[in-house]
Amino acid sequence: MEPGRKGLVYSWIFYTVYALSLFAAKVTGQIRYSIPEEMSVGSIVGNIASDLGLEPKRLISGKARVFTAESSEYIGLDKENGHLIIKSKIDREELCGEISACSVSFDVILDNPMELYRVTVDIQDINDNSPAFQKSNIELEISELAVPGARFVLESAIDSDVGVNTLQKYSLHPTDHFKLNVHSGAGLSKNVEMILHSPLDREKEKHHTLILTAFDGGKPQRSATVKINIIIIDVNDNAPVFSQSSYKASVFENAAKGSVVITVSATDADESSHNIQYYFEHATSTIKALFSINADSGKVTVIGDIDYEKNKQFIVNVKAKDHGGLIDSSDIIIDVIDVNDNVPKITLMSFSTAVSEDAAPGTVIAMLNVQDLDSDDNSKVSCSIDLNSPFKIVSSLTNYYNLVTDSELDREQIAEYNITITAVDGGNPPLSIKETVKLKISDVNDHAPQFEQESYNTFISENNPPSTSIISVRAEDMDWGLNAKISYSLIDGDLNGSPLTSYISINSESGVIHAEKSFDYEQLKSFKIQIKAQDGGSPPLSNNVTLNIFIQDQNDNAPQILYPVQTGGSVVAEIVPRSADVGYLVTKVVAVDVDSGQNAWLSYKLQKTTDKALFEVGLQNGEIRTVRQVTDKDAVKQKLTVVVEDNGQPSRSAVVTINVAVADNFPEVLSEFTDSTHDKEYNNDLTFYLILALAVVSLLFIVSIIAIISVKIYRWRQNKLFYKSGANLPVIPYYPPVYADGTLQQVYNYEMCGTTDSRMSDVKFVRPYSQNTLVSQSCLGTVQREKQEQENNDLTLEQKPPNPDWRFPPNQRPGPSGAGVRPDEAGAGAGVIAGTGPWPNPPTEAEQLQALIAAANASEATATLGPRYNLQYGQDYRQNVYIPGSTATLTPNPQQQVPQQALPPPQALPPAEVPKAAQTPASKKKPTKKDKK
Repeated sequence: MEPGRKGLVYSWIFYTVYALSLFAAKVTGQIRYSIPEEMSVGSIVGNIASDLGLEPKRLISGKARVFTAESSEYIGLDKENGHLIIKSKIDREELCGEISACSVSFDVILDNPMELYRVTVDIQDINDNSPAFQKSNIELEISELAVPGARFVLESAIDSDVGVNTLQKYSLHPTDHFKLNVHSGAGLSKNVEMILHSPLDREKEKHHTLILTAFDGGKPQRSATVKINIIIIDVNDNAPVFSQSSYKASVFENAAKGSVVITVSATDADESSHNIQYYFEHATSTIKALFSINADSGKVTVIGDIDYEKNKQFIVNVKAKDHGGLIDSSDIIIDVIDVNDNVPKITLMSFSTAVSEDAAPGTVIAMLNVQDLDSDDNSKVSCSIDLNSPFKIVSSLTNYYNLVTDSELDREQIAEYNITITAVDGGNPPLSIKETVKLKISDVNDHAPQFEQESYNTFISENNPPSTSIISVRAEDMDWGLNAKISYSLIDGDLNGSPLTSYISINSESGVIHAEKSFDYEQLKSFKIQIKAQDGGSPPLSNNVTLNIFIQDQNDNAPQILYPVQTGGSVVAEIVPRSADVGYLVTKVVAVDVDSGQNAWLSYKLQKTTDKALFEVGLQNGEIRTVRQVTDKDAVKQKLTVVVEDNGQPSRSAVVTINVAVADNFPEVLSEFTDSTHDKEYNNDLTFYLILALAVVSLLFIVSIIAIISVKIYRWRQNKLFYKSGANLPVIPYYPPVYADGTLQQVYNYEMCGTTDSRMSDVKFVRPYSQNTLVSQSCLGTVQREKQEQENNDLTLEQKPPNPDWRFPPNQRPGPSGAGVRPDEAGAGAGVIAGTGPWPNPPTEAEQLQALIAAANASEATATLGPRYNLQYGQDYRQNVYIPGSTATLTPNPQQQVPQQALPPPQALPPAEVPKAAQTPASKKKPTKKDKK
């Protein structure tokens, strides 16, 4: 049959058996799964809860668990999800070896009620092992006389996998002289032979090298190769032949070392062949440890300890080789015979250490598993227990037993049982084992806790620290175990609007009661609470008791003065007339103490009394009375300090000060008590005003600094803007009026160059000119611009004081009154200043005054009117005017290049009184606030 079809048949058989096993599981309580080997830890095998028709909660409530008879546990149970999971990685080759049908069996056990399900997991082989040759090179010696058809047995490969994944075929390359023949041996092994199909010629080729490749049937396919080195020799052309194609033998598992298992033999037809050597081929480590073969005799002996429970059969491939290198092979099948050498093993799969005394007969107490690793009758085990006990052993499944109750139990008679279980196998002689289990009879909760007293009374002092122990209560329960475990608690209630738990707490185990807060006798003197004792039974039973708690007073409050009332601001005084008799009642100190008993008993006394004291206080009533007559030496104002003390241990006290005025009239008292008060109030007011004044001054200083800085910044920005726009400001001329009194018959015009911020500077620039004077248009600018032009011409204006010796001849004096020379008559002589025209006669005093007024008005008009004033509104009657006594020097006309000549010093003029200037149109304007500044 072809390999593919053979695998198909095997698969069909497997799935048929698997389906039948699933069908049987529903009837017998068994279930079967199939998984591949080498699954990772944690992988899911199957959902056992779903497959068994169980609810997931059943696995948890029944404490489901996995029981495995072997020491290794490969499958685990996830009770939360009901899944069987891989607990440790499964290697099919390690687990089952060469056996193709490999499985792991275990049991799933549930409690309440006890149930058992047997689970079998088939391990499917995967192609995880490649074929392997024991040697990397095979050395063969072949005679050149070997005839075609001669067979040469080769070393076969090993593949640990099974089924289609195991070794399937071989290939040989090259095939010039040899071809490959593969035939099945014992079991599933394959013997490989190399057959000569063409003669060999040693003289042509002494060595041949072939490659043998082994392939398995897995996907993907795995392979292994071995190199065959053939040496051509002569003569020996017959290989050894075993007497049997396969050998069978048996050995006891306890066979002694050195015991002979079997002897194999082979013969060789060649006459020259002798000394055939025997050896194991592909012997595993286990076979090498247990058996050995004599190379000369072929005897197979035992060299290790054979255990039937580990290996039940061995298959060994033995080879016989002659001196010519010819080899024959055979198989030895060794069966291991079981010996009753294993004692039965009892495993408690489930055991209830305690059972209720009201358990009904037939209640399962324990589930046992009995195993014997031997086989046949040696593995048959029977169980029994001691007689005369209220228990019995019942068989449930093969090798499984249940320990159940056989009669009613009574804990009051016997509270504990020691049950001995005996297991005996069917060997000869039989082996047995005993297992003793201890079973306790659990009590039924039928008794309620009982307190030692019907009620409890306790006392605690006030101001106790929190967590102070008050009293301990105790109750007893006649039950046992949890039914007798008592827990104490407080029954819920309120006290003064707060829960009781904020006042009192109780230790649930010891019954010790603690105070949760500090008590105050003045607020709470006593209260009652209910304490509950409850056992741990199901359902629980309880009992209550009353606890009376009484608070004891302590001296924790000082006396309080009710009268006289102490005020902080005013002074209250008691008036005693100077004519008062002895025993005169001045006042009475009234005090109370919120404590009780002798802690509230109060006594009164005066502090710092002298022998000549005027007053005394009653020890018990607090009345202040005079003890003698008032004399003139007694001060008007007297201060009494009264100490009020209670009778506690230690005692507490309070002090009150009483002002007493010894006077006959009220004004005398008033003046005595108001002086100090007025001074105190005056000092308080003075301090307040000083602080207020300091704050105001600081605020004004800060505001002034901010204002000054703001003004400075504002002026700086205005100056910067005016200087930038100065070149574009027009000249604002002013024309003085023509007086009709005959003093000045002509109008004198002045050119004033300035800016709108001229008031901020003392610089004024005035240029007189006349009609016959050539005026440069560049002068129509600001003082800043004129200064720049002067710097460009390297000419500066110097201010010089007038020389008293300077004089003009009569014909050269400036002014309209003098006789002057015409311009056409004078020419350009040496005495004439170029660019200025002829000099007039010296002016009169009126002309000098008029010129001064005109200059002042021109400056006023320029600063006041600003750029609104234009030249087109007035007629131009300009002419040059010289003002004697002025410190300005004349500047040359830039249009004339005649050098400037110094003027002769003018004569000193007598000082004239300047009359009050008449108002001009500019001066009639109402001065602004800026002008006043």
